[in-house]
Amino acid sequence: MKKLFFILLISSKFITASGQQITGTLPYFQQLVNYKLNVTLNDVDNTLDGSINIDYTNNSADTLQYIWFHLWPNAYKNDKTAFSDQLLENGRTDFYFSNNEKRGYINRLNFKVNGLTARLDDHPQYIDIVKLALPLSLPPGQTINITSPFHVKLPYNFSRGGYVGHTYQATQWYPKPAVYDIKGWHPIPYLDQGEFYSEFGNFDVQITLPKDYVVAATGELQNENEKNWLVEKSNQAFNASVKETAKPAVKQKQVKKTATKKRENLKKPVHKTVKGKLPNPANFPIISNNEAKVQNTETKTLHYIQNNVHDFAWFADKKFLVRIDTLQLTSGRVINAQAFFTPQGYPVWKNSIQFIKDAVRTRSEWLGEYPYNVVTALEAKMGFNGGMEYPTITSISPMPDEKALDFVIEHEVGHNWNYGILGSNERQHSWMDEGMNTYFDNRYIEKKYPKNPSAEFKTNFPFADKRIPEDAFSWAYSVQISLKKDMPVETSSEKFSELNSGLIAYHKTGLWMKVVQDYVGKKIFDSSLHEYFNRWKFKHPYPEDFKKVVEDVSGKNVDSVFSLLNKKGSIGVENKRMLKVKTFFNFRDRDKYNYLFFSPAAGINYYDKLMIGGVIHNYTLPANHFQFFATPMYGIQSKKLTGLARVAYNWTSYGAIQRGEVSVGGASFSVDDFTDSVGNVKYLGVNKIVPSLKIVFREKNDRSHFVKWLQWKTFFIQEQGLSFKRDTIKQADIITYPETRRYLNQLKFVVENNRVLYPYKGELQTEQGNDFIRTTFNGNYFFNYKNSGGLNVRLFAGKFLYLGDKTFSKQFATDRYHLNMTGANGYEDYTYSNYFIGRNEFKGASSQQIMIRDGGFKVRTDLLAAKIGKTDDWLAAMNFKTDIPKNVNPLQALPIKIPVKIFFDIGTYSEAWDKNSSTGKFIYDAGLQISFLHDLINIYIPVAYSKVYADYFKSTITEKRFLKNISFSIDIQNFKIKNILQPFPF
Repeated sequence: MKKLFFILLISSKFITASGQQITGTLPYFQQLVNYKLNVTLNDVDNTLDGSINIDYTNNSADTLQYIWFHLWPNAYKNDKTAFSDQLLENGRTDFYFSNNEKRGYINRLNFKVNGLTARLDDHPQYIDIVKLALPLSLPPGQTINITSPFHVKLPYNFSRGGYVGHTYQATQWYPKPAVYDIKGWHPIPYLDQGEFYSEFGNFDVQITLPKDYVVAATGELQNENEKNWLVEKSNQAFNASVKETAKPAVKQKQVKKTATKKRENLKKPVHKTVKGKLPNPANFPIISNNEAKVQNTETKTLHYIQNNVHDFAWFADKKFLVRIDTLQLTSGRVINAQAFFTPQGYPVWKNSIQFIKDAVRTRSEWLGEYPYNVVTALEAKMGFNGGMEYPTITSISPMPDEKALDFVIEHEVGHNWNYGILGSNERQHSWMDEGMNTYFDNRYIEKKYPKNPSAEFKTNFPFADKRIPEDAFSWAYSVQISLKKDMPVETSSEKFSELNSGLIAYHKTGLWMKVVQDYVGKKIFDSSLHEYFNRWKFKHPYPEDFKKVVEDVSGKNVDSVFSLLNKKGSIGVENKRMLKVKTFFNFRDRDKYNYLFFSPAAGINYYDKLMIGGVIHNYTLPANHFQFFATPMYGIQSKKLTGLARVAYNWTSYGAIQRGEVSVGGASFSVDDFTDSVGNVKYLGVNKIVPSLKIVFREKNDRSHFVKWLQWKTFFIQEQGLSFKRDTIKQADIITYPETRRYLNQLKFVVENNRVLYPYKGELQTEQGNDFIRTTFNGNYFFNYKNSGGLNVRLFAGKFLYLGDKTFSKQFATDRYHLNMTGANGYEDYTYSNYFIGRNEFKGASSQQIMIRDGGFKVRTDLLAAKIGKTDDWLAAMNFKTDIPKNVNPLQALPIKIPVKIFFDIGTYSEAWDKNSSTGKFIYDAGLQISFLHDLINIYIPVAYSKVYADYFKSTITEKRFLKNISFSIDIQNFKIKNILQPFPF
């Protein structure tokens, strides 16, 4: 698709996005779309009523029979839009589960063309795109007039625009013609990840709304009274008392950075502002919907004009504070710089005018002089943390500090050039917008903050901060490339994975621009940027146009550099790294060092008790191909050496196998003890060595959450047993501790879809050991609830087969491998892959630990010679686990969150279908589950179960039956590093 753009330029015939054929080699053209908009805000119903009057000039060589129109408010109409689908793909369910009140739409359309009623045809795929069928053809060079009323139900601000309380952000709010250019029509649905492409024109807009709103909008305000009022608000003296009355700016916890243009958690700049008096925030109460209905309905109509732009946005808030100042550009022209912010945002926004000026000055110097007469930045809560740009105006979410605000203002104001003036197709070539902009961000930061040029990433834990790179983007970028999960820069925005959208379209493009700069020379590159601006301002440049400018100015062939846009991987040269010894861990300077880490280590179990020792490893990020760790420890009670060790080599590729790993692991621990008649204690140990091969398959769709992997393991296990013999001559018992060896081959195939809505996982496993084969299927499916939590359904089916004839000795020898319905204990963990405090205990708290395997029941029947529901034939079960709604969860009253769930298990097995079965064909249990640490620790409280279990408990547990029936699991084997790395940007 990317190479096609170059082919189209020399092609004599090609097919457009709409399917229409265009013949002949076309010179550059662009349509002209002039707007007159009238709109009225209803702040009770959160609606807009308006009318649109468009003069559409066809500057192409083609006669048009129709015009595609964007009705982007309809992206919020239901949960079947491209916008809704993309939010789900990116891990958000807030819109999908939203109610009708929070959704939006546009309707009451009645299009007329030159006074003639025109038909609207639906787009075959997207409800936020329609085709306006022209009553009469529109020849080249002719202009038509298009009019229509419209009604918009503003959505809650899930993405860039809408309402939050009685703060309004009117963006993409009116019917807008799609772009028709040399590559054809570009009808595109509204997306959260993936911005816009619109035609240039002149805007004449009138906005009617309640009088007490403060409005910021694209373009120049024409109402002198309103202008004077804003200037008066700006000139109000700022009083130090505001710092006592205004709430501090909300701290934004920095998580992963996406395509939302974030620059957060940074030091304060040195600029100062004029001291004075700020209105008390108490004078700006939050108004509820009920209160709004009785508010004074006196209105005002504001008039804005702006030429040579391709969009219009406006923002209204009763609590906006205003700062207005002038800025003289190099040419001597004077423009207005404006900042609108809330009283709560004042501590961070007090120097915002200076930040706006700095942004305009630097972009004017590096690209070309700012052509408009006003530039505005405002504070607004949005559906993300960061900012969003529109011509002459940008909205920015609450920032944690002044330096973060400086960075975001610079980036968003900079979009007036790359997107606003240089109107590239952001949806298809987001790097021309975001990536070029990031290049200028980097220059700005280096110039203004030379001692600390990176965007700092802080965890608020000094110990970790010293070991985590300050530049989180660069760190995450290097990790992504090492995993071979990156994508080419020249990828359309909607096809990027969410992480790659920020790391590639933004960060990598910024690095690539620096490569181009170094290739042609900084002076020449600066000249190229100026020429690019002058040649393509107020037009629609494509990648080939930018390339041609660089070649024209530099006189160099830049094919090799521009080819990097279509390639994966790093664009830098990898340095030779030196060995460096550190404690614990370190992620810094991975381009310089291979780390070797030492740190103390400790562990505990029932037999060794406290184990102390150390760990040596080389695990870091980006990961090494060769990885190892060893944790030699000493058991205080057992007085034995224990520990874990693992050596692995992993590789990644861009091919069908995304990652492979071959490894050998080992472990040595005490797993039982025996006290003889004279009080001597013998600790029985286990040693295991496990070679393994794992292959992770690549998905064709880089946005997919689907994962497939295949793993083979062989377990070589050596165990100490306990043997009693009777010496009939000496009449004495002879106790020995023989060592036995066994093996188990295990082949596992796993498919999982980690999507946010209805994720699922399936695991097919076959194991083979002495005299048997054990095959099982384990499937999980999660049904999300609307507010939070959901229902997890697990399906298990297993079959046990003997190799050769079934004999009593084989049954006895393979007992631990048999399929088990009830809670599996430590003895049945035949690969020693689960952590048990006391895996061979049958009394006390440690005996109540189970692992969720096979049938997955939470009740235990360990004291029976033959456990209920245990079989060496076949077994099937279903397990249900559901969250309890917060409003009926009594533990919600506690100061810490303790998620309580309800479980229900039902199953059957081979022996249950015998004629004389004592259990019935199906057995069940049910109760409460309390989970901690992402379900790593779970407590199960059975409250209902089959009669066969009730009879067992009555016969074996004579006291404290309720407490002794409680079980728990410690599922460290299910630990996923991504749960720990959630605060990090990858």
